[in-house]
Amino acid sequence: MDSKDAPLICGLDEAGRGPLAGPVCAAAVILPENFPFEILSDSKKLSSAAREKARLEICSFATAWGLGWASAAEIDKINIHKASLLAMKRAFEAMIEVSGELHTHVIVDGLFVPDINSSCEPLIKADSKVPAVMAASILAKTARDRLMEYYGIFYPQYAYEKHKGYPTKAHREAIKRWGPSPVQRLSFAVRL
Repeated sequence: MDSKDAPLICGLDEAGRGPLAGPVCAAAVILPENFPFEILSDSKKLSSAAREKARLEICSFATAWGLGWASAAEIDKINIHKASLLAMKRAFEAMIEVSGELHTHVIVDGLFVPDINSSCEPLIKADSKVPAVMAASILAKTARDRLMEYYGIFYPQYAYEKHKGYPTKAHREAIKRWGPSPVQRLSFAVRL
């Protein structure tokens, strides 16, 4: 097969499976061959400053990228697993909507793949092995963190800007004191 005919590698990953509040966010990313790959790593291993620097590079120089979301209400309705796959599908479709149809092979972090119009390959720990998936992990995490910081402005008693909705002691105590916020995942058990 001619390298011109080879599919573009698209990384697909999500952020926000474990929190008690807020949406799950996914990103789809295709990187060019001349991307500065040394700035990439698993998003969980990067400092917030390093993630932000990488986010700017990805958004500026990626061949294509897209974000997708599934809300707390959707998570409650269909469960976090299905909502994560839905967010991934939406991220891939958002990327295609902006960039046009691309001949892609998608590598998804984890065991499952979304229902999209592309060949897909699940790969455990792809977010620490495949640069495009690392980039998707970074975009998903930074986008979700920004949204949770925004929610922190509207619901200051929950301090979402600090814990991003994860089940910290402070978050659980806020739920106990104030009840669920409008962005709470009501189907998630809260151990108080």
